[in-house]
Amino acid sequence: MKSIFNYKNSQELFIHLLAWIFLFCLPPMLIGRTDEHPCREEIFRMAGPPLAMAIVFYLNYTCLVPCLLFKKKDKAYILYNIALCIAMLFFTHFWFEFGNAFLRITPPHPKTGIRLIGFFLFRLRDFILFGLIAALAATIRMSQKWHVAELGLQKAELKRIEAELKILHNQINPHFLLNTLNNIYALIAFDKNKAQQAVLDLSRLLRHLLYDNNQNFIPLNRELEFLKNYVELMRIRLSNDVDIQFHINIPMSNHIRVAPLIFISLFENAFKHGISPVHPSFIHITFYCPTPKTLTCSIENSYFPKQINDISGSGIGLELVQKRLDMLYKDNYQWNKGCKNDNTVYSSVLTINIDSQ
Repeated sequence: MKSIFNYKNSQELFIHLLAWIFLFCLPPMLIGRTDEHPCREEIFRMAGPPLAMAIVFYLNYTCLVPCLLFKKKDKAYILYNIALCIAMLFFTHFWFEFGNAFLRITPPHPKTGIRLIGFFLFRLRDFILFGLIAALAATIRMSQKWHVAELGLQKAELKRIEAELKILHNQINPHFLLNTLNNIYALIAFDKNKAQQAVLDLSRLLRHLLYDNNQNFIPLNRELEFLKNYVELMRIRLSNDVDIQFHINIPMSNHIRVAPLIFISLFENAFKHGISPVHPSFIHITFYCPTPKTLTCSIENSYFPKQINDISGSGIGLELVQKRLDMLYKDNYQWNKGCKNDNTVYSSVLTINIDSQ
């Protein structure tokens, strides 16, 4: 059995000590309000009921509740408590008898009937009191167990989210690299110099992936630099007829932090569906802060839906963005996306509450 003083922190120990000191001092304090002045022997006799209550409380708190109630042995718990309360009735009775003998007090002897009624009424009162003490111990101990269980669930949920974020990071990297390598492969066929420049730009992107992607949040300026490198990498393989605009209306001295690679799939989606080799195309990207506590990434591009026979990509990019937003920002973001202008323009506007981090 664990010691009754083996608590998790000193605050709980202090509360227990304070409660029992008050309970043991209460009878002498009440008598002290009259003209009587209890001697040490009388104080000893008055300590019997509080001592019995302490025994009932801590036997339940340290033994009966963990060993029986927590293990769903309700009937055994009730029977043990009934036996314990009856034992405490005998304990208090003999405590008073010992006190009377020690003080040489001869209690009055009323009529037998009245004495029996009084005896059973007092014992019934004490039995109910001991039962309430046992219920109090069970309530306190079970509330502690529920609190610990709740903390355990919260920690488990946090670990689950962290594990899912790692999985999402591992999924994003191959998805992004696959698209980029496909672009470089296409460049090698008609312009080796551009392909070499693309490899250099890719090395910068990989540096960002290796050193920044393992963090939950990074400085916005670092993420924007990564996105600018990506746009330049994509621009190499495009003709001059494609209108690509990338505007950042945010001061460079900002202290904003964002989740790494949270925007890259939006960029990939714009370049994938916004560029046509035979039709005029455009991609307009703007970063700005509509309020001091929010960050918005607005992307508009010409829209050329994926053909049925086009097997490039798997379409998981935007799904991963949605999952990461739900995990990292929960209800602190708003993402409006869809087609407009008779399905010729696709718009994606992501606003994040940066004050929630």
